Amino acid sequence: MLPPSQALIRNFKAVRNTSIALSEPLEPEDFVVQSMPDASPVKWHLAHTTWFFEEFILAGHAPGYRTHHPQFSYLFNSYYNSVGQRLSRAQRGLITRPSVREVLDYRAAVDRSMEEFLGRAEPEAIARLAPLLTLGLNHEQQHQELLLTDLKHALWHNPLRPVYKPRDPEPMESAPALRWLAFPEGVRWVGYEGGGFAYDNEGPRHREYVPGFRIASRPVTNGEYLGFMADGGYSRPDAWLSDGWATVQQRGWEAPLYWERRGDRWWTFTLAGMLPVNPAEPVCHLSYYEADAFARWSEARLPTEAEWETAADVAISGNFLESGRYHPSPARCRAETEPVQIFGDVWEWTASAYLPYPGFRPAAGAVGEYNGKFMCNQHVLRGGSCASPGDHLRPTYRNFFYADARWQFSGVRLAQSLS
Repeated sequence: MLPPSQALIRNFKAVRNTSIALSEPLEPEDFVVQSMPDASPVKWHLAHTTWFFEEFILAGHAPGYRTHHPQFSYLFNSYYNSVGQRLSRAQRGLITRPSVREVLDYRAAVDRSMEEFLGRAEPEAIARLAPLLTLGLNHEQQHQELLLTDLKHALWHNPLRPVYKPRDPEPMESAPALRWLAFPEGVRWVGYEGGGFAYDNEGPRHREYVPGFRIASRPVTNGEYLGFMADGGYSRPDAWLSDGWATVQQRGWEAPLYWERRGDRWWTFTLAGMLPVNPAEPVCHLSYYEADAFARWSEARLPTEAEWETAADVAISGNFLESGRYHPSPARCRAETEPVQIFGDVWEWTASAYLPYPGFRPAAGAVGEYNGKFMCNQHVLRGGSCASPGDHLRPTYRNFFYADARWQFSGVRLAQSLS
């Protein structure tokens, strides 16, 4: 077994190298493009995750450490108000300097300093800093997914529809029939309990009464969503929440994000370029409004996050970042007693607002801003996606976005009440 310091260094290098590997197919100009206020350039993601380690570990705990550049904290701080002023998210795409080369040099310098610091730190210091370092590594894994989703949105705005990673078209398949899996009413434990890592918003673990429900065996497919569209789903207000219908009218939505109609066929933009919409694949890039409207049209609803977590008591396996596919896959097997594709492929919208669990208290200091201050006007998604690192996910993991967000790999799994 490796000493704790060497194990931390190994994990640090593995996560950091994954981020660099994701950027290797790109041209220099791809590092600086940005297509909407919610997205950030690749260069910014690489620098921000580096700044996190510099700010929260090296600057505060490594004796004699001098920050790489006095203005990098302003440029690459995301939302930590207690750390200082920062550039607004909408302006990140305007950062032409530092150059890509300078950002990569910044990463290399901070990585060297981190490895040197961890290599000589006393065991007591390692034990004290291990939770913060683990948070930093999980934070970087989050940005590995964001790097891909933000890059996809930027490349889609290019009329040439550039390819990030080529992939051969696959034969059209049939998805296994949707089945309903029933769960009886009961008092369930919800939230994380264990000795490993979890974000603060996954606790405290608590009990909730969950009425009897049933949940779909797999996510909704493109083929099923095409049925909603063919039935006038985007032109009939009866299925939509009021805010959702107003958003559809204002933004002219008529299909999921990245779908384009060519003749009598729908195509979708992927990180492998334009591909025909495969009816068997899970539908993705839906907003909460679209997921909810489809569920109403289907005479079903979205699951609550307590229901979803109850159903997700299965082994974590699926189509994750490591597959290199970066796109949802068709279901390969029929569910008999437990749901399939509940991890990976697409984040699944739930009916639950993103709110604190009973007894939640944010951590002290700047890291307490990580999750708690966003617990307003957003909805919870569960399960991870095809761009999520597999070892980053847990049944209790709570992702969250605003109801109109579509650029993430977000889809839908249906639920119904037994009563």
